[in-house]
Amino acid sequence: MERAGRSARRMSRLSRAAHVVRALITAALVTVLYYVAPLDWGVGVGTVVMLLGALVVFGWLLVWQLGTITRAAYPWFRAIETMATTVPLFLVLFSATYFLLGHDVPGSFSEPLTRTAALYFTISVFVTVGFGDIVPTSEAARGLTSVQMIVDLILLAVLGKAVIGSVRVGLRRRRTPPDTGPEPEPDWGREDLP
Repeated sequence: MERAGRSARRMSRLSRAAHVVRALITAALVTVLYYVAPLDWGVGVGTVVMLLGALVVFGWLLVWQLGTITRAAYPWFRAIETMATTVPLFLVLFSATYFLLGHDVPGSFSEPLTRTAALYFTISVFVTVGFGDIVPTSEAARGLTSVQMIVDLILLAVLGKAVIGSVRVGLRRRRTPPDTGPEPEPDWGREDLP
């Protein structure tokens, strides 16, 4: 029996480690894909439609991942995976759009944007630091940055609350024994009842 307990604890540690490793790999993969993606089609209506479509897919992915947290054996670790997927993906979506805008409409930002500069700008807007070394100068760039700021606020509020709520549901689910059907009716005629 003791051997089975040690084996279960070892599997538990391995499972938790696997969650962390998957989170790191996912974040790295999203970042690498950003750097190797062919971003040379320019900015136009198609870019706006793609950004909006990507945000819808992002929303669907987030909802799906919140459901997986509630069913996970280790909800906190699944939550870490969710954050490691959604936050980099969100940042990369806006970075790619800024990069395209900066290349297609020169002068949209205070300096030309490389992919790294676009990612840096996106992160500085996301964390509301805004160092001021890269600033949007065109109406389109200011509009896009404003949209990101609004979505950032919504994302931070919703994501934090939703992830914590999903973890709580998952933890409650783990503590609650499975439903075995209706409880039997008490036998009120028995004498051993108080």
